[in-house]
Amino acid sequence: MPDPFIDLHAHSSVSDGTERPADLVRAAAAAGLDGVALTDHDTTAGWSEAAATVRDLPMTLLPGLELSTRVGHRSVHVLGYLVDPDDPGLVAETLRIRDGRLARARRMVERIGRDHPITWDDVLAQSTRGATIGRPHIADALVARGLEADRSAAFRGILHPASGYYEPHEAPTPLRGVELIRQAGGVPVIAHPAASSRGIVIDEPMLRDLVEAGLGGLEVDHRENLAHGKRTLLDWATRYGLFVTGSSDYHGTGKPNRFGEHRTSLAAFDAIRSEATGSLPVIGAGSRLT
Repeated sequence: MPDPFIDLHAHSSVSDGTERPADLVRAAAAAGLDGVALTDHDTTAGWSEAAATVRDLPMTLLPGLELSTRVGHRSVHVLGYLVDPDDPGLVAETLRIRDGRLARARRMVERIGRDHPITWDDVLAQSTRGATIGRPHIADALVARGLEADRSAAFRGILHPASGYYEPHEAPTPLRGVELIRQAGGVPVIAHPAASSRGIVIDEPMLRDLVEAGLGGLEVDHRENLAHGKRTLLDWATRYGLFVTGSSDYHGTGKPNRFGEHRTSLAAFDAIRSEATGSLPVIGAGSRLT
């Protein structure tokens, strides 16, 4: 029997994906996945819908989130799997992050609107009720207005940090992010840490601190990780006893990333499941991951 087909990073329209959570897990099943993680930005609001749908599918859902953290001007995303969605510390921090993202997005749109025909209502029209609004929704509004060709072009153009419209958003440190996820019973993994042309987003001394705080793994196989960075990540994983994951970072039509373009091993999946105490995987009918 072939190894299970597991993809541990995907976004629904609850954050910056284009599909409802129910449609996302259906798409994952249609792609042949045995396991998928729903990891919306700074929210667990899509879990219930995804769980209700996956119970009738031959696959397993690993509920999670992607927590925004920062080191200076560098954005460091921490995937948190199987957290307790009602943990007070995590709930308070994710609410603060989402509020900060919203305020930052409004300020950016106001600045862009001085030079281009775009309004906050245009951005709201590209999001679903209760979604975590951020730059991808601004990008979609720019595309809808004919100002950019697609999301990728918008991030290279009007939304690029060098454009003059960009501003960073407030977020906790990666150390605090790892601590919050562990305190909520979850398992933390640094998302696409080698995706920056400037190098890996964390250095080795910081990694040691994160490991001491409970970091579980590194997302190594991701289309945006650069080759030389991946070699360093694999070396770190061996040296510090971390598991490695692979994933698509699926966003529906919001990105070219496709389900299953990178996979996570069964050993890494089992490590997450065995370490977590915050919540449980949702096992669908006939799933191989029981």
